[in-house]
Amino acid sequence: MKCYICAQEGKSSDAVAICIICGMGLCSEHVVREDIDVWEGDYPFPAHKGKVKLPRILCPDCYDALRGE
Repeated sequence: MKCYICAQEGKSSDAVAICIICGMGLCSEHVVREDIDVWEGDYPFPAHKGKVKLPRILCPDCYDALRGE
């Protein structure tokens, strides 16, 4: 698999990870590792944040969306 962002830029780089949200293949230059809050509780609304965060692999676009940028 190749990095999607590099392919759009006309480069060819092997993907080292896949974005957990959108599934985009990412090279080591474009990958973002972020610890994401885990919400605990019942449907329909989570009651509270969990005690620990989960490490996740994201693309730059999904990372910006989660951050509200």
